[in-house]
Amino acid sequence: QVQLVESGGGSVQAGGSLRLSCAASGSIFSINAMGWYRQTPEKQRDLVAKITSGGSTNYADSVKGRFTISRDNAKNTVYLQMNRLKPEDTAVYYCNLEATIATNAEVDAWGEGTLVTVSS
Repeated sequence: QVQLVESGGGSVQAGGSLRLSCAASGSIFSINAMGWYRQTPEKQRDLVAKITSGGSTNYADSVKGRFTISRDNAKNTVYLQMNRLKPEDTAVYYCNLEATIATNAEVDAWGEGTLVTVSS
C-alpha cells in the first residue's frame, strides 16, 4: 500500500557530502512525519533526523550542525543533506514514513536502506 524509494547513498571521503532522497508513494492520505535512521552491524537502528508534517525537526546529537533534513510535501519526498561526513557516519540509512493511508489506518513504513560509506 505504501512504497518508499531511497537514493543517494554511496562512498565518500571524510569531510565530503552526500544527499539522500526518499520518495513515498501509494494510498497515502496524509503524512505525519518522515525521517532517516541508520544501522551498523554492531548497533541497533537509531534515529538520525526526523521532520514532522508541521516542519518541526529533530536530530541525533552526533549529526547536529552537519546534517539537514528537509521535505517536499508536493512530492512526498524527504531529503537528508549530509555534510562534513565522518567515518563513524558509515551505516545503512533507512527512510521511515509515519502516515495515514486511504483506509484510515496508521502505517509505519521503512525503505530498503541505502549504504553510506565514509573513508578516512
